[in-house]
Amino acid sequence: MSVTTPTLRPLFVTQVYEASLAATPGFEDFNASLAEAVRSLSVEDSAGRAWCRAHGYRGYTSYGSLNDLPQRMPEFGELKRHLDRHALAYARALKFDLARKPRLDNLWVNILKPGGAHSGHIHPHAFLSGTVYVEVPDGASALKLEDPRLPMMMARPGILPEAPVAERPFVYLAPQPGTVLMWESWLRHEVPPNAAKSERISISFNYA
Repeated sequence: MSVTTPTLRPLFVTQVYEASLAATPGFEDFNASLAEAVRSLSVEDSAGRAWCRAHGYRGYTSYGSLNDLPQRMPEFGELKRHLDRHALAYARALKFDLARKPRLDNLWVNILKPGGAHSGHIHPHAFLSGTVYVEVPDGASALKLEDPRLPMMMARPGILPEAPVAERPFVYLAPQPGTVLMWESWLRHEVPPNAAKSERISISFNYA
């Protein structure tokens, strides 16, 4: 009697999109202009600074104050054009049946000071979310992604040290300047404390 070789079927896979703007012509100048624009906002946006104080955000974010950055400053308008292309490529790779191209719903900047963090969360009311990284000093926080099955694992044993990334309950992605990361908006994620000695600058976004 012949014996068939058992196989494992990778079902319900979570696909995270990674690309880089670093190969774009003129990237260094563009990235520097983004950093300057972010810092300019942190000085001018008094409502944003008040929001950060009220919510204990160690640094600055425009999340709670500004919703028109692509129209407000040309650097963010150019960034939107890059992100639109990546969002469409990601949605097509996921085989989504799209009635229209993904639409940028909101975009906000983040300056995370040393020791600053962002606790675990998801992004309701969107279907694609992500971050582009502008300044990532040595020791800066990675992006921590959580296995969406984690709340339902019940009596599942721990995993061996040599387990592949796809089997780990948490995955840490360490970006570089220009890195674009996107994920489906239901995927829980967080930013651990920034261990760098200087600020970490990123720009986050949602597509609906």
